[in-house]
Amino acid sequence: ESYGDYSYKVLDNGTVEISRYTGNATVVNIPSRINGRRVTSIGEGAFCYCRSLTSITIPDSVTSIGDMAFGHCYNLISIAIPDSVTSIDDAFYCCSSLTSIMLPEGLTSIGSGTFYGCSNLTSIAIPESVTSIGECAFWGCSSLTNITIPDSVTSIDDCTFENCTSLTSVEIPNSVTSIGNYAFSSCISLTSIMIPNSVASIGEEAFSDCKSLA
Repeated sequence: ESYGDYSYKVLDNGTVEISRYTGNATVVNIPSRINGRRVTSIGEGAFCYCRSLTSITIPDSVTSIGDMAFGHCYNLISIAIPDSVTSIDDAFYCCSSLTSIMLPEGLTSIGSGTFYGCSNLTSIAIPESVTSIGECAFWGCSSLTNITIPDSVTSIDDCTFENCTSLTSVEIPNSVTSIGNYAFSSCISLTSIMIPNSVASIGEEAFSDCKSLA
């Protein structure tokens, strides 16, 4: 069904999932209701390749953001995610103009490839509620200079921070027990990293080509 620039479907619980945005606006405020029904989900690829988009606001009725929901939105600079969203998975893949993002306090999972190729992302605060950071979640975030991993996180997955070429320092908490393959590979500006005694395993080439590490 259609509502303005949106295609949508009604879910089994009677709420709405936005399946596609067809407009060309630069600033978008997603409606919290469509035809009287609450908008609770942004579907897979709903805004993918919306190249005109620079800013978007998601209403607090939304609890789910699908895979590649904003993938390849090359001009997207800012986005506000409500506290109602608890997990994100490759939603911002290759959003190369994204400079900053506020993650919701209730977020528990940053999935695989979430910020893959977000080359202009300069800072991000990971909430204390996050327990897992997926494979390649920050791959190629080449403008990211530092990051603090909260002590709620227990593992750093494969390639999580690979090719973060401006990253100079990382704090790994005592809660982390494993660091995956290529986790910090090619972080050429990384000068120091403290690995706690809690880490029982470090994957293949986890710090390969980290030329600035002492």
